[in-house]
Amino acid sequence: MSGTFVGMPAFPDAAREAVGNKTLRGNLRHATHTIRDKRARAVAELDDWAALREAGKQIKDHTLRHLDRYLVQVEEAVTAAGGTVHWASDADEANEIVARLVEETGESEVVKVKSMATQEIALNEALEARGIHAYETDLAELIVQLGKDRPSHILVPAIHRNRGEIRDIFRSEMSEWGRPAPEGLTDTPAELAEAARLHLREKFLRAKVGISGANFVVAETGTLVVVESEGNGRMCLTLPETLISVVGIEKIVPRWQDLEVFLQTLPRSSTAERMNPYTSMWTGTTDEDGPRAFHLVLLDNGRTDTLADEVGRQALRCIRCSACLNVCPVYERAGGHAYGSVYPGPIGAILSPQLRGAGSEIDASLPYASSLCGACYEVCPVAIDIPEVLVHLRERVVQGGPAVRNGNRVVLKPAKGHAAERAAMRAAQWAFTHPGALRTGQRLASRTRRLHPRTLPGPGRAWSGSRDLPTVPAEPFRDWWQRTHGGKGGAK
Repeated sequence: MSGTFVGMPAFPDAAREAVGNKTLRGNLRHATHTIRDKRARAVAELDDWAALREAGKQIKDHTLRHLDRYLVQVEEAVTAAGGTVHWASDADEANEIVARLVEETGESEVVKVKSMATQEIALNEALEARGIHAYETDLAELIVQLGKDRPSHILVPAIHRNRGEIRDIFRSEMSEWGRPAPEGLTDTPAELAEAARLHLREKFLRAKVGISGANFVVAETGTLVVVESEGNGRMCLTLPETLISVVGIEKIVPRWQDLEVFLQTLPRSSTAERMNPYTSMWTGTTDEDGPRAFHLVLLDNGRTDTLADEVGRQALRCIRCSACLNVCPVYERAGGHAYGSVYPGPIGAILSPQLRGAGSEIDASLPYASSLCGACYEVCPVAIDIPEVLVHLRERVVQGGPAVRNGNRVVLKPAKGHAAERAAMRAAQWAFTHPGALRTGQRLASRTRRLHPRTLPGPGRAWSGSRDLPTVPAEPFRDWWQRTHGGKGGAK
């Protein structure tokens, strides 16, 4: 991965600042509650939702187990259909491939349909360094780009902005990027959407090169699929003479028939729609319609390293629906920017540290950006057990251990700042394997409970600073059990 956002602190510090922003919290609360309530109603309409969820999980797991075979099948199918396949091991290689392909066309402008993979590798910045201007055409991405901002949500990148802020951005910035905002622009949604439509229309009609991602790649046919709600994707995919698609290798599904599952679960989980408004599919090139040249860039960038982790690999099932963000109490209060990644929320907390490694301060802190309430697992349409992966990654941060980095097996060192946590876990392990000592400690804790502090001293302050210490019972469970003869006699 191309690294964290410049200057990002650890998640607790970034979240603390975000929580103090009342406008941000209000925007997030309104948007996430609205989306998740609509999603719940849409999902409830399907009697077989649980079966669809399990089917999606099984398809993704099967694909990941046999990814080597399906990647070769994709290359063969795309090539046979007139496309060209490129392999990129990391962000730098992917950016070089895309920049070279654009330069070969002689163009200096490209239009883009929303692609998290290109955000992940910082493609826009890489193209800008080569004198190529990339224009985002998704409405929310346009808002982020014009505002010189960063996305904060997978589905709604400008979720942290309200209508008044968007109006002000359009008024002040549109003229520098192309067609200016209409005179007297207000903050009504219809006027804002019309201003964006007029601004983008001339870019669609002028651009000779389009860049996209893909929601799915069908190995059986070499078909790519993009689902979106505004029609901008359809314009980017059909009007340019050259189309370049940058796609993570985990987006593959084996068969055309597999789309039957995901085209039901994705729209309901993301936008609460029964069917996606615009579903675009293309297979290679044709002489009569669409781009005359098609390039598929298959991106690794830490994905095979993640695949090597038997627990963590389930993060690669993600279909980017963002349902986990909308139910997460941590995301709702902290917002997406605090995660320091284009993948915010619960899925970002397990995906980013695996793609990038936990070497930076922000990545080492991300597995802790959760209350482990389990709401994210309950809504995930491919049943990613995010709490399980979070605990797994926390163990790796604290204890270190074997992992795969850049295709090589390595032994990670424990992250700094967790010595007290490791000592506490070792003490707990010793106590639980010595019943006599555990019993004595429990009795001592009960008899001295009136003397217990409300917060922990020293390194423990970081834990108790945002939590109440549990109250120690007046009598250990073991003693109560023995006194009441296993609960069958004595006091009732």
